Amino acid sequence: MQYPKKFKHLISHFSALPSIGPKMAERLVLYLFKQDETKLLAFAEALEDLHHLKSCSRCFYIAETELCEICSDENRDPSVICVVEEPLDVIAIERTGAFHGLYHVLGGVMDMSREQEGATLKISELVARVTLNGVAEVILATNPTTEGDVTALYIKKKLEGSGATVTRIARGLATGGDIEYADEASITASLTNRK
Repeated sequence: MQYPKKFKHLISHFSALPSIGPKMAERLVLYLFKQDETKLLAFAEALEDLHHLKSCSRCFYIAETELCEICSDENRDPSVICVVEEPLDVIAIERTGAFHGLYHVLGGVMDMSREQEGATLKISELVARVTLNGVAEVILATNPTTEGDVTALYIKKKLEGSGATVTRIARGLATGGDIEYADEASITASLTNRK
C-alpha cells in the first residue's frame, strides 16, 4: 500500500519498538491520524517530555530529578534492597504493594556468550550501596532464566563479606518467564517465600 513519505516514516519508528510489527505500527499510525489536533499535540508533548527523564543516581530506576520517587520516599525501608534487571520489573513489583524497601536496577543480565562478568551492569554500584549503607538484606529478583540465575549467583558472590543477607525470590514465577509479565499474586508469593 502506498502511503505518504511522512506516514511511512512514522510507521517505521513504531515498528522499531519491541513487540510492534509492521501491521500493528500501521494501525497505530492510522489511529493517531484520525485523532483531533488536541489529542495529537498532547501525545507529541508526552513523547517530547521523555528526554527530561533520567536514571536515578542511586538505584537507576526512572527519575525526573536526581533521585527517583522511591529513593526519595522516607517511608521506604532502606535496609532492604530488591535487585531487578529492568525498570519494568520495579513497576511489576510495586503494583503488588508487597515490597516496602528500595530497589537497584541492573540494566540487564550477564551475557553468557561474551563471558564479560557483568561489566556493563550496575553491579559495582550495588556492592558499594550495600557496603556503605549498612544494608541488612539484598533480594535478588532477576528473572528465572539461565542468565538471570547466573547473574544472581555472581552478585551473591560479590556480596560475600558485606554483612548483608542475600536472598533469592522464590519460584512462584515460571522458569524462563519475565517478572514484568507475571501476575501480582505470583510476584507477591515470590517475594514472600524468598530464600
